[in-house]
Amino acid sequence: METPRAIFLMEQTYATLFSLANKLQVKGDQYLKHLTSRQLMTMIAIAHLPEGEASLNNIARKLGTTKQTVKQLVGLITEKGYATILPSQRDKRAVNVTITPAGQQILLEDGELGIQLFADLFREFSLEELETLWSLLKKLYRFDGEEQDGFEEEVNIRSSSNGES
Repeated sequence: METPRAIFLMEQTYATLFSLANKLQVKGDQYLKHLTSRQLMTMIAIAHLPEGEASLNNIARKLGTTKQTVKQLVGLITEKGYATILPSQRDKRAVNVTITPAGQQILLEDGELGIQLFADLFREFSLEELETLWSLLKKLYRFDGEEQDGFEEEVNIRSSSNGES
């Protein structure tokens, strides 16, 4: 049975995470020039998926969100000319999203601004504290048995200017 103190701490932690997620989105949007923070993270997820596997479902899995949310976000970046959507070669029911050359440039520009956000956000954290925080957040993520897909340290940005990658 949970103690009153444990319940209080869980409520406060959840409320803080909820508020923090909203604050990070608002502040992140203020740092970026061309994209919202959610659009930037969508493009980063696309860049972290293997070539030909940037389906809406795979992007959603990377971001921990729904296919419908990703469809909206991909639609917005596609309208801006930063990505293209083509039928998947592997699954005729799916689509594959690629980053255009214009999208690559924007990803680099807003990515640099994102690094400034990260520097400001984590300036009071030591490397050890960042490792601990990341470990604890991954532990929290898997409360339902699902592991976070995460992002690799190295990424190759692929593009499509004429529908081919």
